[in-house]
Amino acid sequence: MSEIINVQNLVKKYDNNFTAVKNLNLKIRQGEIIALLGPNGAGKTTLISTICGLSSITSGIIKVNGLDVIKDYRKTRELIGLVPQELALEPFEKVINSVKFSRRLFGKKDDNEYIEKLLSKLQLYDKKNNIIKSLSGGMKRRVMIAKALSHDPQILFLDEPTAGVDVELRKDMWSIIKELKNEGVTIILTTHYIEEAEMIADRIGIINHGELLLIEEKRELIKRMSVKTLKVKLKKTLDIIPTKLKKYNLKLIDEGKSFLYYYNTGKERTGITSLLSDMNKIGINLFDIQTEETSLEEIFVKIIKD
Repeated sequence: MSEIINVQNLVKKYDNNFTAVKNLNLKIRQGEIIALLGPNGAGKTTLISTICGLSSITSGIIKVNGLDVIKDYRKTRELIGLVPQELALEPFEKVINSVKFSRRLFGKKDDNEYIEKLLSKLQLYDKKNNIIKSLSGGMKRRVMIAKALSHDPQILFLDEPTAGVDVELRKDMWSIIKELKNEGVTIILTTHYIEEAEMIADRIGIINHGELLLIEEKRELIKRMSVKTLKVKLKKTLDIIPTKLKKYNLKLIDEGKSFLYYYNTGKERTGITSLLSDMNKIGINLFDIQTEETSLEEIFVKIIKD
């Protein structure tokens, strides 16, 4: 995949001397979905604002499709669609007129066929003549996406796209995002819903205190940092962990009826075979075995905490 966004040594400092983004480097490939995770105030929205040209850069370089966002502001802005966190809509305007107006802001000629296809894709076609005030929260969020895509951009930024949306509409939104990716749109989203990132992102970026702590393929990140838990149910209750099993750092639970064993899936050997062998040698018989894997949410919490 070719590179579509390149952020080099980005610093964003405000007048009160607060540094919101600190020497951040980030490369985004064309056609991928990146999820940016981080607590409130981590710098996610500030990063997006600088790439979109809505916030000035203190130092550093940002290029979109090889163009500098400062020197070639108009050209880079045409390549980008932005859906902000807040719903900023004209309450008494018709849906279709609002979307057409957004297209004209970029100097694009009216294209009724494109707009109507866009509204159909976002399940807004039957609402196109409704005034925005009459729509539900989920439908208003779809209108925001339609406005962001009205000028047919190559890149779409979604800042908390499913905030305040119920579970069913959230899943619909995920389907829309995947469909846009299949059409070649590069998507960068910030989210507080970890399962959202786990479900749709190709890569995960974690930001805290204005620093990019990591950017990694989702599958590789989960594989590298995932810890599995083996729960062993015993035929006979244990009062304490036997001396010969101490090296496994087992944790007794269920009043001695079970124990937990933690192992890293990224390592060549898990230690499970030797654990079961040592149990057999000292006459401890198991009744059942269950495994659980670390979720992306637990990985995120660990990285932020560390």
